Amino acid sequence: MLRSKAVKLSFVFFLIVPLIAVNAQETDTREQLNRRDKIFSWALHGSIFYFPAVNGVDSDPAPIIPSGGASFAFHLVKFFKLELTEDLYFTNYEYNAKLGYPMACNPENRSAFVMGFVTGINAVFFLPIGKSVFRLYGGPAFDFRVITLAVGLNHPADFTGDIETDAQLQTDAILKYFWEKGRWFMPAAGFGFDFTLYEKLLLGFDMRAWFPIYKLWAEDNASMIDGWRFGAGLRITFK
Repeated sequence: MLRSKAVKLSFVFFLIVPLIAVNAQETDTREQLNRRDKIFSWALHGSIFYFPAVNGVDSDPAPIIPSGGASFAFHLVKFFKLELTEDLYFTNYEYNAKLGYPMACNPENRSAFVMGFVTGINAVFFLPIGKSVFRLYGGPAFDFRVITLAVGLNHPADFTGDIETDAQLQTDAILKYFWEKGRWFMPAAGFGFDFTLYEKLLLGFDMRAWFPIYKLWAEDNASMIDGWRFGAGLRITFK
């Protein structure tokens, strides 16, 4: 009789112990996920870039360019995080041989196709306000441009040997201009608000500016406003 009860108790014990272990493991996993949510977050964003320019009578309208990108944030300490951002844009450029620098232009005046990968490393101060979050950030940014001859330029008139009209010569000059003297280095600063949609989903907006700090050492005939960049956009953050 006693042996029978002992067998039953042993059987129940061996059933309960695995359940306790599984439940404990699930609890640990949830805690780890919660901690991970507090440490890491990522976002998708879409923006409108504005490239102001004053190029006199040879100027095309300063372009307003759509862009898309993503960011990944690592929370360092309370109210501060480190965020890596990537924005992709593309537009057409021509080279102003008289002034000696490139200008964003309308498609009919294009010589080069430029695809830019704007990579940023931001220190972010964020402050929860109710269910919203205010962000203030800044840091170094780099515009890594891929520059190629614009698509569709294959007529003999596009290759005259004169840089004022030759698309290939202009493309080469644009490539050299953007990659020399650190013209790809453009620190950025901005601010934004995020509003909670769900527990782990935020909808927000950003206002950003990129500063052509290279103008301190790379002298040219470009106007003072040329090289500045401004952006406004929306973002969705996943926690």
